[in-house]
Amino acid sequence: MAARRARSRLDDRTIPLLGVTAAFVFAAQMLNFPVAGGTSGHFSGGVLSAILLGPAAGVLAMTSVLAIQCLVFQDGGLTALGANVFNMAIVGCLGGWAIWRGLVTLAGWRFSRAAAFLSAWLSVVLAASFCAVELGLSGTVPMKPALAAMAGVHAAIGLVEGAATAAILGLIGRVRPDLLERRKR
Repeated sequence: MAARRARSRLDDRTIPLLGVTAAFVFAAQMLNFPVAGGTSGHFSGGVLSAILLGPAAGVLAMTSVLAIQCLVFQDGGLTALGANVFNMAIVGCLGGWAIWRGLVTLAGWRFSRAAAFLSAWLSVVLAASFCAVELGLSGTVPMKPALAAMAGVHAAIGLVEGAATAAILGLIGRVRPDLLERRKR
C-alpha cells in the first residue's frame, strides 16, 4: 500500500531525497545501545523520513533500511523483520508523522520544529514500547521489566533523536526550503 501511494508522489526531485534519507537513517540506526534481555536501542529516523518524503515514501525508506540491515548485516534477524517493520516503519514513521501533522495543525506551521522534536521523541518511545509488548506477549521476556527497560532507554534516545530531527529540519528549512514547502499542505 505504501509503494502504491508513494509511486504517485515520487518524482525526479524526491527520488534522490529518498535515497539520501534512507542512507542517513541506515547510518544512524547502526549506533546501538544495549538494553535488557539481549535487546538494543538505536535511533529510528521515522519522523524525519516521513516529514521529508511524505508518510508513504517514509515507510518505504524505513522498510528498505530494515531489510538491508537484516539481510546483509544480520542486524535484527529475519524472523524479527516483520516486527521491526511494524514497530519502526508503521508505528515509528506513520504514527510519528500523524503526531507531527496533528501538532503542526494545532500550533501552526511556524512551530513545526518543536512539533518535529516532540513527535520524533514520542515515536521512538512508542516503537520501543510496542517491541517490549511483543517480546512480553511472545514469552521471551517478562513484559513489565522489558517495557520499563525499553521505554526508559528509548526515552533518552528519543530526546537525542528529537533534537537531531528538529535541527536537521531547521537546516533544511534554511538551505533548501523548497524540500519542506510541499509538507505544509
